[in-house]
Amino acid sequence: MHRRPATVAIVTTTPRLTLRHFHPEDAEAIFAYLAHPASVRFEPYGMPSRADCDAIAAERANDDRFIAICREDGALVGNVYLAPEGPPAWATWQIGYVLGPEYWGHGYASEAVREVLREAFESLHAHRVIARCNPVNVRSWRLLERVGMRREAHMLQAASFASHPDGTPIWHDSYHYAILDSDPRP
Repeated sequence: MHRRPATVAIVTTTPRLTLRHFHPEDAEAIFAYLAHPASVRFEPYGMPSRADCDAIAAERANDDRFIAICREDGALVGNVYLAPEGPPAWATWQIGYVLGPEYWGHGYASEAVREVLREAFESLHAHRVIARCNPVNVRSWRLLERVGMRREAHMLQAASFASHPDGTPIWHDSYHYAILDSDPRP
């Protein structure tokens, strides 16, 4: 039987990255990668102000679900999110990620997600890791497939992060991906 730990607490390195806890001093770096419209286009929040990032850094410093992605030179370039999903007995986790657009196309997100998946299965004893993304976000679903996740569903009008002027939701579709502990890793 799988048992899911209460917290994530992933701190590890890859050949080019350090994945670590956030610190309150990370506010400026968080602002640097979240203050681009492209970074948050598919997120349920908008671009934060510099002052917002002080609060975000303080919150993430106390939230093990957020994992800072740092290059070998120490630069904080994005984050991975890994959180429990469903009842603990399911041993299911949800993964997500955000990277500053200037770091796209260098393989940092794939490298970080692969490492977090490895930790999820080896250290956290995950049975299943899931991810969701907007079908328009081609970079994201291609990354999920590159790291070995399989598309399990195309949900129609499954999410809304914005509203029309009259308050009605602006719906978008959602791809649902997953990988099991028994699946081969690429």
